[in-house]
Amino acid sequence: MSDQDIQIPGAFDPFADANAEDSGAGSKDYVHVRVQQRNGRKSLTTVQGLKKEFNYNKILKDFKKEFCCNGTVVQDPELGQVIQLQGDQRKNVSQFLVQAGVVKKDLIKIHGF
Repeated sequence: MSDQDIQIPGAFDPFADANAEDSGAGSKDYVHVRVQQRNGRKSLTTVQGLKKEFNYNKILKDFKKEFCCNGTVVQDPELGQVIQLQGDQRKNVSQFLVQAGVVKKDLIKIHGF
């Protein structure tokens, strides 16, 4: 057995499949809904990947009114515009986007614990 036949296990990359999908030429434009832990029980929900032709401020206004939470639109240099909402609103956001006809259900990716 030569040295070239031995395979050394590398570190596991949990985002390898997401990065592979994003780099493909025919990849779909997914809407990513994530939750981020803040201090203690506080959390933050981010919505990224909506089409640029939508008015993010109007969508945010509807989110805030529907879910009784506060939020903002943040401009990120790599990701573009990202909607941030207070609390864990992942299920609410995905249902709202599908019911409003903004995004199809199979194009929404929900991330988080």
